[in-house]
Amino acid sequence: MEVPVYNKQGSEVGKLTIDEQALGGSINHALLKQAYVRYHANLRQGSSRTLSRKEVEGSSRKLYKQKGTGNARHGDKNAPLFRGGAHAHSKKRTREDYRLDMPKKMRRKANRNALLAKLVDNEVRVVDELSMGAAKTRELVTMLEAMKVDKTALLAVNDKEQNLRLAARNLDSVTLCRPEQLNCFELLNHRYLVIGKQELQAWLTGPSSQTGKDAKVSPKGAAAATPAAKAPKARAEKPAKPAKPAKAKKEAK
Repeated sequence: MEVPVYNKQGSEVGKLTIDEQALGGSINHALLKQAYVRYHANLRQGSSRTLSRKEVEGSSRKLYKQKGTGNARHGDKNAPLFRGGAHAHSKKRTREDYRLDMPKKMRRKANRNALLAKLVDNEVRVVDELSMGAAKTRELVTMLEAMKVDKTALLAVNDKEQNLRLAARNLDSVTLCRPEQLNCFELLNHRYLVIGKQELQAWLTGPSSQTGKDAKVSPKGAAAATPAAKAPKARAEKPAKPAKPAKAKKEAK
């Protein structure tokens, strides 16, 4: 697949060859749906709270006597039946109640497959050099308009490009992320992806490219352990304690 490479003025200056098979070959809708639901569920805070009967403020006095009034038998006014009372089954959710898990290899395949879906729909804008000399939002808007980015955009830039990050944070339709953090959820939530050529090549050949057994056997990006670090530490021998003198036996009277 040949992907056009643009400059800041929106002119095509070259082509970038991307292997479709490395991105899954075809769009796997079921995998994308599973990954999207997983990312979305893990964003939930789990902060839903309602008051139980013992947590509602108010007097615990019995409303009226048990018998003889003709009314139903009630205790205090905090019962769920009354207005302003408690909830019969109060919510006490936590973040872990909504969390979903997914194997690392499946997550990486979904991320790469989402990029393939963007490439097929011509919604990826690869820039030869994605940087700015000054933090000016107007220049960034002009660049996006030149590349015909007229909807929401995901801008993948490194932390060192502070001018670009400062210029982009003023735009509601632009979301910032680091290139190594591209994922299925953010790609599908935005119409366009704007990324530098070098950053895209690094992502395609980086740890995200390991979608097989080699991701566990020899993962990329892992710090190489030195031979000295692998060798077990020798235990320091403790000095021998001095022998205690034998106590003299008392002489029999």
